[in-house]
Amino acid sequence: MKDTINSLIDTIEDFLKIDQDAIDWETKPAPDKWSKKEIVGHLIDSAQINLQRFVRCTYEGDFKLKYAQDEWVAAQHYQGADIKEILDLWILINRQIIRVLGYYPANRLQVSYDGDSTHTVEWVAADYVRHMKHHLAQIG
Repeated sequence: MKDTINSLIDTIEDFLKIDQDAIDWETKPAPDKWSKKEIVGHLIDSAQINLQRFVRCTYEGDFKLKYAQDEWVAAQHYQGADIKEILDLWILINRQIIRVLGYYPANRLQVSYDGDSTHTVEWVAADYVRHMKHHLAQIG
């Protein structure tokens, strides 16, 4: 888990070093595609759902959380929000994930949340970082 936490920290720090002012946050590449601002919003939504998974797996298992990514992005109106506020929220929720994972009970790392034994907390945490890196590469 320590490697995953360090990778998450490094990924966030590396992204924050890029020139935010040089990014076109607003333009959608197509009507049905997300703008870069909405991509960060999607990463916030991913963080929210995964934070719930991490917290709940400390005391329960085999629960279901439904996540409709397009509906969440639309419902939260990221496109109309200020990019600084979006980035601040993204940073803060990821700091909370880092805190939760940093104190994660070792005896709960192999708990799964959806009845699929491959989706353990340890796997989901590593996948969360992979997913984040994929989307951040789309931004810049």
